Amino acid sequence: MPPFLCVIVMAQVIRLATRESALAMWQANYVKSALQSAHPNLRVEIVGMTTQGDRDKSSPLTRLGGKGVFVKELEVALLEGRADIAVHSMKDVPSVFPEGLGIVAICEREDPRDAFVSLKAGSFDELPAGSKLGSSSLRRRLQLQERRPELEYLDIRGNVETRLKKLDDGEFDAIILAVAGLKRLGLGDRITAPLDPEVSIPAAGQGAVGIEARLDDEQTLSLLKTINHDDTFARVSCEREVSIGLGASCDLPIAAYATLGSDSIQLSTYVGIEGKHLRVAAETSRVNALEMAKEVTAQLIAQGAGELTKS
Repeated sequence: MPPFLCVIVMAQVIRLATRESALAMWQANYVKSALQSAHPNLRVEIVGMTTQGDRDKSSPLTRLGGKGVFVKELEVALLEGRADIAVHSMKDVPSVFPEGLGIVAICEREDPRDAFVSLKAGSFDELPAGSKLGSSSLRRRLQLQERRPELEYLDIRGNVETRLKKLDDGEFDAIILAVAGLKRLGLGDRITAPLDPEVSIPAAGQGAVGIEARLDDEQTLSLLKTINHDDTFARVSCEREVSIGLGASCDLPIAAYATLGSDSIQLSTYVGIEGKHLRVAAETSRVNALEMAKEVTAQLIAQGAGELTKS
């Protein structure tokens, strides 16, 4: 009788690097579930990390080096081989990657709009003059200040729960957060009213979860293709082309928001500093999306956007 053969099939393992905040862990588990649904024999191990942006909750992001401080340590883990993929909120991802790394998949986008949250007014336009409005985003503050200069705009830091507590404790009359983040944390009922993109154009990639990996890791790249959402990837790539073209880090007041038609793509953009606001919008066929984004960027630069981002 031939000897009994026992074959053990080892599950493939992917190590997923993420921040340890509640929202980041939601994103990590979302990607983990998507990967394991697409690849039942895959085991995903979450590697939680604390970044500089998480450790320093008091300094403005601009002083720390922008929202890239939430990404850098995860990228180091990729480069050193301590992780195979890193999961990011796409609005936090800088326009330039370390050599050998890149965003290789983006999951289906949640609502990308900004959220007005208040206990004292039913909408941004109803907020009484002189009210204190908190936001960590200069992009948001400048756009809203242009519409309502009579409000007091203040910086606010901390995770979502911390910011909501500051609002509830009366430190602010209203705060601005991302609709997507609130919904993902089960806090959608705290949204007083989403802001129309014509009032506050979202940041490039807002509401989208991206996956960064080593570009030479063909096995991992093949696995990630199955959870990439083509429409979201097209929209976010178009939006990010503006940031890349302006040579901007993601803490600067630059907004870019793309929407898709049946075979078209529309792009709205904003660049500003105190006292000067630039807006350019365009539409083209979907296949020409990146060329359109480059042309829009060129128009912004021609109007002085380059000087604004440098200042």
